[in-house]
Amino acid sequence: MSQDKSREFLHSGNSKDKFKFFFKATLLQQVEDLLFGIEIQLKNANELVAELEKSINPIVKELDELQGKIRSMEHIEEISNQVDSLKKKLAWAWVYNVDKQLQDKSKRIEELKGRVPTCQSRIDQHLTKMEELNDQLTKKKAQIAHMMEKTSEVRRMTEELKQSLSLATKEKLELEEERGRRSNYIQKMAKRVKMFEQKICDMDEQNIRDTQAEDLDMEVKLKEFQAEIDRANVVFQRLRNEEDTLLDKINQAKDQISKLFHEIEEYDKRGRDIHSRIRELQLHQSNKVTAFGGGRVMNLLEVIERQHRKFNRAPIGPIGAHVTLVDGDKWGTAIECAVGKVLNAFIVTDHKDSLLLRACAREANYNHLQIIIYEFSRPRLHIPDHMLPQTHHPTAISVLRSDNPTVLNVLVDVSNAERQVLVKDYDAGKTVAFEQRISNLKEVYTSDGYKMFSRGSVQTILPPMKNMRGGRLSGSYDNKIKTLESEALEVQNKARQSEGMKRSIHEELQGLHDNLQSAKKRRHDAEKVLRSKEFCLQDFKKSYVAESSSSAVSTVDELHVELSKIRDEMHERENLLEKLQVRLKEADNKANDVKISFENLCESAKVEIGALEEAERELMMIDKDLKHAELKKNHYEEVMSTKVLSQLKGAEAEYRELEHNRRESYKKASIICPESEIETLGGCDGSTPEQLSAQLTRLSQRLQQESRRHPESIEDLRMLYNKKERKILRKQQTYKAFREKLGACHKALELRWRKFQRNATLLKRQLTWQFNGHLGKKGISGHIKVSYEEKTLSIEVKMPQDASSSSVRDTRGLSGGERSFSTLCFALALHDMTEAPFRAMDEFDVFMDAVSRKISLDAVVDFALAQGSQWIFITPHDISMVKQDERVKKQQMAAPRS
Repeated sequence: MSQDKSREFLHSGNSKDKFKFFFKATLLQQVEDLLFGIEIQLKNANELVAELEKSINPIVKELDELQGKIRSMEHIEEISNQVDSLKKKLAWAWVYNVDKQLQDKSKRIEELKGRVPTCQSRIDQHLTKMEELNDQLTKKKAQIAHMMEKTSEVRRMTEELKQSLSLATKEKLELEEERGRRSNYIQKMAKRVKMFEQKICDMDEQNIRDTQAEDLDMEVKLKEFQAEIDRANVVFQRLRNEEDTLLDKINQAKDQISKLFHEIEEYDKRGRDIHSRIRELQLHQSNKVTAFGGGRVMNLLEVIERQHRKFNRAPIGPIGAHVTLVDGDKWGTAIECAVGKVLNAFIVTDHKDSLLLRACAREANYNHLQIIIYEFSRPRLHIPDHMLPQTHHPTAISVLRSDNPTVLNVLVDVSNAERQVLVKDYDAGKTVAFEQRISNLKEVYTSDGYKMFSRGSVQTILPPMKNMRGGRLSGSYDNKIKTLESEALEVQNKARQSEGMKRSIHEELQGLHDNLQSAKKRRHDAEKVLRSKEFCLQDFKKSYVAESSSSAVSTVDELHVELSKIRDEMHERENLLEKLQVRLKEADNKANDVKISFENLCESAKVEIGALEEAERELMMIDKDLKHAELKKNHYEEVMSTKVLSQLKGAEAEYRELEHNRRESYKKASIICPESEIETLGGCDGSTPEQLSAQLTRLSQRLQQESRRHPESIEDLRMLYNKKERKILRKQQTYKAFREKLGACHKALELRWRKFQRNATLLKRQLTWQFNGHLGKKGISGHIKVSYEEKTLSIEVKMPQDASSSSVRDTRGLSGGERSFSTLCFALALHDMTEAPFRAMDEFDVFMDAVSRKISLDAVVDFALAQGSQWIFITPHDISMVKQDERVKKQQMAAPRS
């Protein structure tokens, strides 16, 4: 290792050259080349064996053809034998078939004979049951009639008690109401007694104070004072009403101004939204792509264009730029609600492209980009009619058009556009979504944005989304821009009108404030005048009361008389109230007795009514059983006459005919072959004569066809087959041995490849650990990144002064001494991973400072002593600091002569 090699290695920014240096130094390059060479040789050997195997294929084919012919000839012999045996079986099959029919017919006759007594016993059984049920029905009707009489009597008594209870309760309520009225009247009379007593007391005190007659002059003055106060009060009230009226008008004007202010703000907001929408539509008109992501999507497309070679397949997007809408003015809003979120998405073909596209989106500052992974090679999906919603309304996929089949496939697979139905209005949507129960229907969208769907028994209707802007898929924007401009002009005119009204009301409010100040001032003056006159009147009254006194003895006597009358009447009313309380208690006891009697009667009536209902249910069950027994009796009588007896006569006639047929068939079969021969052949195997006849016909035809196809002798074919088989068997065994050896070689190669990859991974980890361990002697940390797939190696070093920073600096940003020390650490890490008898380093510390040189010399000497191999270190600097050891030899050359 020399300083030139160090500078060349660390100054190079090519990570692939560094990887090659590491790959060769660790002998991984040599092992990989050997494995690749072996793999090529095995491939060539496989091809050679395959050619050898192909060379014997014609002979193998001839053997297969011969074997097929031999099997066909053997099959002809088998068919001939089968035809003979089938003829014999067919003859006796007719006999056995008749025997089977005779046996079945005999069983049928016995069964029919056995059903006659059974049917008769069933008929007798149901007749007996009908008689018993008729007796029970008569008894139960008599019992129900008796119970009906008792129940009607109980119901009559119940109604009487209910009426008595109602009258007793009514009487009790009337008495309680009467008691309440009389108690209230007595309380009022007691209050009157207290009032009269207080009045008598007050008049007694007044009579003591008022000992002089009223003065007529004083009354006149009081009237004059009162008249002046009334006039001042009228003026004050008029001014106060005027002030209140002005306040109401001011509040109304303020409310109108506030309302107009909110209207103006709303108009301004609408105007800004409309102008923003116009600018957006104008931008979409100049470039349709901006409708699906705004300006960010243009930046993203530029980044994708710059890095298009890195993609396996160029991304498709945004999806909205690749589709068009049929009748966009009608379905624009509905399509936005249905698949609007997917229109901004991009489509890639695999996960690697999705990661690359996500990196491009971050570079273009396009966050939260929706990416859909879909196989581009898939053809356009064909959806069967039975998997589509059965309705005359259009679906989302039916109104969308695109030249790219991948875009349409994504709309189907991701958004289920084929199951989203579009309708005209709200009523039609409710009919389709909830009433028609259409299969394969996911959601229904109206033209104004309503979404309807049902999940099980739950029906859901969602209103249109707020701030939703449809029409992104529309091809023409001129009409929409004109409509929005006219709407903006109308909003602007309304805002101006409101502003004018606001100014006029504000001016009116200013005038009302001035009038209010004037009214307040006049009202304060009138209030001062009124208060001064009231104070004068009070002073005059005090002086008048102090001077005047009068007596009212006659009035006090009258009050005493009235008080005694009231007391007598109150005492009489109290006596009546006590009598009424006694009547109320008696009525309450009577009502309770009637209620208890009514409850007891109800309980007994429940028992009687329950018994009656139970009896009626039993009567219905008896009647039902009677009808059922009668139906059963009629059924068995009909079965006896129509099925059992008639069928028995027919079966006996058929049995006699079958016996005659059996004798005829037996004579014919005995002529063809004896019955013992059929038994040796295994019988007829349960087959019918029709089946055996059809099988015999097919085999005869097949025997004729096969005989015409193969005129050769079967023995000649077998001799020729054995001769060729011996010829080719040896070669097949040889080639099979070659294949087994090649398979073992392939398994060994795969094992060595796995060991090679595992060793490479372990060497990569060991390199990083060794490198970081040597750097730690100087307080430095670092990391080595090795990628076998990309064949790159990069070194990163973090200096101690960068401890507060999270950034890692590359070796090219280090000083000369730091770079040399890092190179030394990397070289030592590689030396520790390789074996060599001689190693040398030339001027490795030429760019180091004294501290780094001391650390480096100690590190390399300790490493050499630990390794045990021979090392040569060449340096122009002082080596006295190198430690002494029996295996360390120093050689210092004299300085060159000047």
